[in-house]
Amino acid sequence: MAKATHDVIIVGAGPAGLSAGIYCGRANLRTGVIDKMGPGGQVATTDWVENYPGFPEGISGLDLSAKMEEQARRFGADIILAEIENLKEEDGLFTLCCTEGDLRAPAVIIASGARSRELGVPGESRFKGRGVSYCATCDGALYKEKVAVVVGGGDSAIGEAMFLTKFARKVHVVHRRGALRATEVLQDRAFKNSRLEFVWSSVVTSINGGDKVQSVTVRNVKDERTHEILTDGVFLYVGLLPNTEFIRGFVDLDEWGYVLTDDNMKASRLGVFAAGDVRHKEVRQVVTATADGAMAAVSVEHYLSETGKAGQ
Repeated sequence: MAKATHDVIIVGAGPAGLSAGIYCGRANLRTGVIDKMGPGGQVATTDWVENYPGFPEGISGLDLSAKMEEQARRFGADIILAEIENLKEEDGLFTLCCTEGDLRAPAVIIASGARSRELGVPGESRFKGRGVSYCATCDGALYKEKVAVVVGGGDSAIGEAMFLTKFARKVHVVHRRGALRATEVLQDRAFKNSRLEFVWSSVVTSINGGDKVQSVTVRNVKDERTHEILTDGVFLYVGLLPNTEFIRGFVDLDEWGYVLTDDNMKASRLGVFAAGDVRHKEVRQVVTATADGAMAAVSVEHYLSETGKAGQ
């Protein structure tokens, strides 16, 4: 019978996974946190986080991620850089087949997060890395004194659009509705930013160019008229897709692919828990992700204690 390498394996090293790692480590559980991209998740690519408690002046997403990682390591969490290829249950343990070798544990926390949804229009795939981006924090500096288009109207879209104005001379925000969905404080700042120009009730129907992006075609959803916006780059913020391909059929998911859990973060399979953006829920913020991670860790501790599986 195969032996466990850990008491709990946490899949994903974003805020939810690192929070779970902190709590599991403090509970003296042998804790592994695995992520193919390294610690941080989406927050690591966020320019500035100002609504996370304890940082009244705000903190960069990269710095916040680094502090969470440091804290998880301090409590003994094993941070593993690898990609999961398969997850199965056998002999009372969960086996995670990874690029760096197999990991085994009697409990698993799925905190694999979500990724940006593609717009699905002509030119998007062709110009990825050549003017199409999903991360202004990553690529914004490339647009110094240039023109950019941001597609979306939520917190991420507006926050990243304002970040782009640090570099670009003009940022067009294309939103399919006639009003933003972003929080009021972000809206207030955005409307005061002279470098932002809003294109209301409109959708991007194609991304155009030669060797790189040169324009986008925009259609007004009310009158169906189309026009072109000349631009050097397009940043897309039109929703999220959960990273759950590796657990389809393993635990219950909702119609969009998010993991279904109870209030204690328990998934449909005994010994499997979920936390953060990957979970079916209404609010996806750093603070809710860390809360999920803490709750999942406490549930894991109770589960292992009740079943006597810790230290196998």
